[in-house]
Amino acid sequence: MNAIVAVQPHDLLWGLPACALPADAPHWVAEALSLGQPVVVRRALVAPGHIAVGVRGQRREQRYATLMNHADIQRQVRPEQLINAVNESNRDWPALKALQHAHSVMEDLGLVWGVSGSAGFELASGCAALNVDSDLDLILRTPRLFSRSCAAQLVVQLERAVCRIDVQLQTPHGGVALREWAGSARQVLLKTEVGALLVGDPWLLAEHGA
Repeated sequence: MNAIVAVQPHDLLWGLPACALPADAPHWVAEALSLGQPVVVRRALVAPGHIAVGVRGQRREQRYATLMNHADIQRQVRPEQLINAVNESNRDWPALKALQHAHSVMEDLGLVWGVSGSAGFELASGCAALNVDSDLDLILRTPRLFSRSCAAQLVVQLERAVCRIDVQLQTPHGGVALREWAGSARQVLLKTEVGALLVGDPWLLAEHGA
């Protein structure tokens, strides 16, 4: 078992027992867990000792939100652990080709970044999640202000990939879409534990009422 570090949104976790699911959970949720698939950490306020997670099914519309006990975690994979995992894959999906293109661009930023979404799920678990139309989802950890001009430049650099690349900036207070932050709107949508908020500065603590 690998050492468990502080759990953050987009981490993949193994160990949620089917018996911990609510009685009204769809049958496919237990089936997914029985196949050894991980769950994805999501943002939500929960009681101490619990983690908000989501279970992925085989179909795009099959997503199920539930809770996991921290004590049940058997394995944890973070998005930043997957940036070189494409070299171990024999799948030729556009999203994985896009990851190869994005690698040097993201590394040049000097910030921690990682792979999330379908690509991250497949690279970490080996479970089929990608298809020819899949986008590539990345996260970029930005503990300090990432300027709008830098965001706009990064969008342009990533446009050259073979498929769409969506990056979510992980601020200390939540996640914001790179493309939205690179735009001209005065306020952007910040995904937080208490829901989505419209803010002018995703890094400004006082603005979020904390």
